Amino acid sequence: MNSAPSLPRLRLETDRFGPFSFAVGVDMATLEVELTRVQDAWRMFNASPLAQVANRLQREVLVQSVFGTNTIEGAHLTEEETDRSLDLDPAQVQAEQDIRVRNIRAAYELAVRSAETPGWELSLDYLCQLHTEICRDLPHADNRPGLLRDNPRERPTVVGDAPHGGVYKPPQYGRDIRTLLDGLIGWHRQLVQAGISPLIRAPLVHLYFELIHPFWDGNGRVGRVVEATLLRQAGYKYAPFALAKFYQEQIHRYFALFNQCRKTAARGDEYPNHAFVAFHLEGLRVVIERLHGRVNQMVHVLLFEAQVRGLFDAGDINQRQYAIVRQLLEHGRALPMTTLRADPRYQAMYQGLTDKTRQRDIRRLLESDLIRHDDKGQLWPGFITSREAGK
Repeated sequence: MNSAPSLPRLRLETDRFGPFSFAVGVDMATLEVELTRVQDAWRMFNASPLAQVANRLQREVLVQSVFGTNTIEGAHLTEEETDRSLDLDPAQVQAEQDIRVRNIRAAYELAVRSAETPGWELSLDYLCQLHTEICRDLPHADNRPGLLRDNPRERPTVVGDAPHGGVYKPPQYGRDIRTLLDGLIGWHRQLVQAGISPLIRAPLVHLYFELIHPFWDGNGRVGRVVEATLLRQAGYKYAPFALAKFYQEQIHRYFALFNQCRKTAARGDEYPNHAFVAFHLEGLRVVIERLHGRVNQMVHVLLFEAQVRGLFDAGDINQRQYAIVRQLLEHGRALPMTTLRADPRYQAMYQGLTDKTRQRDIRRLLESDLIRHDDKGQLWPGFITSREAGK
């Protein structure tokens, strides 16, 4: 199969911006291998024991997704700070960084509701709703939730920079922006009717949305959520939102590809959008494989927790030993022995007991493979292999 003239194309004449074309613009035959790899990864992921860890996985994806898309836009919260911010009462949020987190979460929730609504279609109203959620209460002069741009001549909008392929001046006139968004929505409907895979449709909508750049601010966040919505509607759970972390990790490629595709189209290349769609498929495969690995790890943890609880209930380990293993599990990463001993809970457990008792408890856990230590003297839960602990 190749990019034939029968694939939906749309050329629009605008009042001031000039002609603008929507085209699939990818070499379908070349993409077949990567499409198959994504679909195979998805089948394997779906066959894993998701039900056992669905809530934990959903939370982790939410944190990583909000962190990823926020960081792309210049935010400075760490993943741990993002996690804490998600638990704040939305009505009490005041700091700008926390407002951004709250807003992206609200946009994700709108995306999931929309994608799961029978008969839902991409629409201008949906784009404006997403933008309203993403930009709600943000203290910026150009923050206009839900309103399309209509630049006065003395205030042009430009995007991009020299390191990422140059500066681009998107449509400025409000009527042109509205015409192009209506065109994008209608063209996407044609792609659906033509049976174009959502794995191709979603990144194409993302790409053209960013080239139209219809809002004063928040276009990147809206575009990534729109892409995720289309994938979620097609049945892909977790992975669509996890893509934001991949884009953040590959931020320079991500930004440069918008300009690369735009310039390739201007030269009249047959496949101007191929690089961006291929990048998207690479990211989707990577995040699905990561999610699969994380599910397997979570299941290992659940089985390990059950094993440890069984040993405690049977009297094979004491309350102190059980608490130490639980603390390692809660910590979620390597724990230096000095840090464990400095913990108030640990000190309270051993108050009045000798150092010999402390050593005996640790030795018993090591001999039972309930904990491990690496060559740096750090402790790990027992389900971590010696090789992993040594990394």
